Amino acid sequence: MKKEIQKVIHKANSRGAADHGWLKARHTFSFAGYYEEDREQFGALRVLNDDIIEAGYGFGMHPHNNMEIITIPLEGALKHKDSMGHTSVIKAGDVQVMSAGKGLMHSEYNASETEALNLLQIWVFPKHRNIDPRYGEKTFEPESMKGKWLNIVSPIEDTGGALQINQDAWFSLGKFEKGSSVSYAKKRAGNGLYVFVIEGGIEVEDEALSRRDAIGIEGSDEINIEIKDHAYVLIMDVPMNA
Repeated sequence: MKKEIQKVIHKANSRGAADHGWLKARHTFSFAGYYEEDREQFGALRVLNDDIIEAGYGFGMHPHNNMEIITIPLEGALKHKDSMGHTSVIKAGDVQVMSAGKGLMHSEYNASETEALNLLQIWVFPKHRNIDPRYGEKTFEPESMKGKWLNIVSPIEDTGGALQINQDAWFSLGKFEKGSSVSYAKKRAGNGLYVFVIEGGIEVEDEALSRRDAIGIEGSDEINIEIKDHAYVLIMDVPMNA
């Protein structure tokens, strides 16, 4: 019997919006002052924020616990400091992960005094609660994701080259040429696939998606994506029982 495929479409212009002057944020899921009952999460995926932070501004020291936090700078550079003793600057091409576990503090600022910073910050519910906090960052070369999926985040037990988090989730990035097609097979039974178009245009499950649009797909072991315009795409392969 063919599995029933369930899908949810989140168009870019349907996201929550907040303008604090120094911070312009778009929220795919309910966050801070934005709340929609049917937009609380997609399985273990709890937050997908698309933030623009003005030069010289940012978030002072603040706490997190029992959340997996993945940060992907798209333009500019982010200055990070945390209570584990890490200080760093990450830029476009880098990915940062934090397993907040039983608790940590961190700050994040635009590292530039002249240029705006655009980043994705993603929160995933953890597999195990109250673990010791963990931190990781890595640079991923653009050529390594050209025309194919590059795994950037994977479970702690994974021995590959991706950054590891405390959840049975895999994140992959790919940059694809117009007119091509690409498939993706989910890594784990019980997971769903959330496809986010960073740039460009694609078609997946008969749905046309443009810049910052997204689709969540449950019940399909593999999807095929048609590239309608040069595209930069993030796939999040996450447990649905969180």
